[in-house]
Amino acid sequence: MGSPAYQVHMPRIPRLPPLLDTALDRTLLGYGNLGYLARRPGWPDEPLSLDGKVAVVTGAKSGLGRATAKGLAELGATVRMAVRGREDGERVRAELEAEVPGAQLVVDVLDVSSLAGVRAYAEGFEGPSDVLVHNAGVMPAEREETAEGHERMLATHVLGPHLLTKLLRPRLRGGRVIWISSGGMYSQRLRADDLSYERGEYRPTTGYARTKRAQVVLSELWAEQLRGDGTVSHAMHPGWADTPGIAGSLPGFRRLARPILRSHEQGADTVVWLAAAGEPGRSSGGFWHDRRERPTHYAGRTREAAADRSALWEACERLTD
Repeated sequence: MGSPAYQVHMPRIPRLPPLLDTALDRTLLGYGNLGYLARRPGWPDEPLSLDGKVAVVTGAKSGLGRATAKGLAELGATVRMAVRGREDGERVRAELEAEVPGAQLVVDVLDVSSLAGVRAYAEGFEGPSDVLVHNAGVMPAEREETAEGHERMLATHVLGPHLLTKLLRPRLRGGRVIWISSGGMYSQRLRADDLSYERGEYRPTTGYARTKRAQVVLSELWAEQLRGDGTVSHAMHPGWADTPGIAGSLPGFRRLARPILRSHEQGADTVVWLAAAGEPGRSSGGFWHDRRERPTHYAGRTREAAADRSALWEACERLTD
């Protein structure tokens, strides 16, 4: 089908020099729309297509998830929009069908934070899945637990996606798993000793960053697990995008930063690119931002030990068993 948003034909401009590109990230200027606009002209003019492919996108009814679903549909994929409410999902599907003529969209009902719900969803899943995008996200103002007794952000960002990946693994051979993390994860180390955030004063942004750090590590661990399947696993962060989550959870930040916040489409661009481009299909376990692989740590204090990584995997296996 081919999307103007992802197949831009323009004169080739050299990619930003690595030092300038890194400087944009280290100063955080690259997280806003300035970074996207500065980098986009240097991206290779690569035709992207997902014709005949099936993509599952969790949390697809708003923000980055909706933009990702739209971008994948524009490239010809059949997009399974995994959302919590069917009514809202059908409304968004109708909107996207009007915006993308010929789009192939299916609404699936799934609450990723419910492990029982994830199992039921996977049991009823029919057909292949070429792309699995873990996008669903929450940031409760107060610490919450699910009906199954798991801290809600851990369940939504880590446990549910881990279980969904495991259960859909047989359908993903040769496919791609994409974890939408956050640049906020740079501020936190992996807390394998307190995954459920039971110690200390609860701070929503801290809990969010911790689980987003866990997602990045989990993506790397899944890359190792999936290597023999021909399936790749990548994590990315979208920069500062003007999403409903930002508006609801960080209204002060949004008010101050709104002029430089990215659109949903700018934030989701790398997700769509990871799903369709050649380069990310030839590697696995990367952490990406604006179509470029990035370091997972900028400070020594955030680096986890091998024992922490093993503990994360063992906890995910135990808690989802």
